[in-house]
Amino acid sequence: MERGSGFSIMKYGTVMSLLVVMLAYWFRPPQNGGLDDRLDTVLSSLLRAESKVGMKVRPRVAIGFGGCVDLLVDGVTLLNKLGLQPSAQPLHHDVIENAEQLAQSFAYFFAPGAASERLVINDTLFSELVEASRELPGNRWSVGGNAPVMAGRMATEGCDVLLGGSFSPDFTDVLSRHITVAGNVVEEPDIHLILEYPSGTTWGPYTSRRANRYIIHSDDHNPYLSSLEDFERKVLDFRPDLLVVGGLQMMDSFPFQQGEREALLSRLAALLTSARPQTGVHFEMASFVEEALMADLLELVVPRADSLGMNEQELPNLLSLLRGANVTVLSDPNPRVATVLDQMRELYRLLNLRHQEAGPGGRALSRLHVHTLAFQAMMVRRGAQWKNTMSAVAKASLTANRHVCGSADIDPSKARLIMDESFAVSRRAGSQRMPLEERRPVSCWEEEDYQICVAPVLVCTEVYQTAGGGDNISAAGLVLQI
Repeated sequence: MERGSGFSIMKYGTVMSLLVVMLAYWFRPPQNGGLDDRLDTVLSSLLRAESKVGMKVRPRVAIGFGGCVDLLVDGVTLLNKLGLQPSAQPLHHDVIENAEQLAQSFAYFFAPGAASERLVINDTLFSELVEASRELPGNRWSVGGNAPVMAGRMATEGCDVLLGGSFSPDFTDVLSRHITVAGNVVEEPDIHLILEYPSGTTWGPYTSRRANRYIIHSDDHNPYLSSLEDFERKVLDFRPDLLVVGGLQMMDSFPFQQGEREALLSRLAALLTSARPQTGVHFEMASFVEEALMADLLELVVPRADSLGMNEQELPNLLSLLRGANVTVLSDPNPRVATVLDQMRELYRLLNLRHQEAGPGGRALSRLHVHTLAFQAMMVRRGAQWKNTMSAVAKASLTANRHVCGSADIDPSKARLIMDESFAVSRRAGSQRMPLEERRPVSCWEEEDYQICVAPVLVCTEVYQTAGGGDNISAAGLVLQI
């Protein structure tokens, strides 16, 4: 993130992307003309949809919590360097205690290409992994953590941001000038190790179905929401238009003292409750496996948010718990549109039913954003404060490519469409089918008391980075709806 340069980059990003489209048209190989024409048309149409809405003032967004330094490496190269053989028995583990469990857990998520994040409770093992990663050629360091990544995107897109987190001086030096930090200074930031892998990568008998990442951490600061007290004080004067909460997966499976986590979440709940009615509250989901934590979130955090963001793994996980079942560790990494929309409808219904039964207090769910590899889907209640849904879902779709390809300018020669040419709006028999129209690629329609919008993603074929994708996508989608 470059100081002060983010807004200007994105201001001209749409113009540059249109120029790229024109150049691609003139210099394309002739045998790919039909497919390229379709990609060009979808891209230019999405860019037009995104640009229909501008921001005359800078929205004020408060985002917590935590932050880290990400160390990104090629996952298979790292495991091979350490001599870890592909596990013959892929297994899910809630936490990682030793190298064998790491190999089993990585294999479990690697083959389907599903994103995952796990706590390593063996300090020696984690240190060895970090040191080995430092020695790998091509490793990269970057600002990490849900809150800082979302803050960076929102500052780039034109927001003024209050960021809750405890960071080192070196960390804060690279943040945008439009980001103000609320939190303590730490000498040694937490490190998250990002094991990235492209689509089609082979590790022993396993081949990844899609590009993704496996994240491991062993945090000291983030699980305790150490910036919460300072954030509480500063958010009152900041008077945000939007309050965003993320990073709570750092609490997952962490060895808190009895009652310690519940006390922290209760304090967070009080902060969310105190937000002005006109301030939107968004909760960004993540990879959770501990049912006790999920139960606490469903009691203390989710009912106080009127907007939720999540991916195709986190949606069925949350829905499973609301149905009274267990955590869903692994779901289809490439779900059909109809499946996701039915899950969104049920989540919307169940959470708002719980809100009605709970009586006064809390917030009804009025916005739901699900991001997948192939498409973006948003559901917004009619009459709610969230605006510009069509442009927002287009922006989220474009941001998916921009982040994963590592460029503000979208090159259609490095993208492909994997969304079906038409999709059913539900799995129910006789449901309407929506065609993917190249000149109007964002499909929007009304149902019950809400609007649904779906947009295809121009999936990046030359992956720079998948980590942080969901945070960038969700942040970009929110910007136009504040």
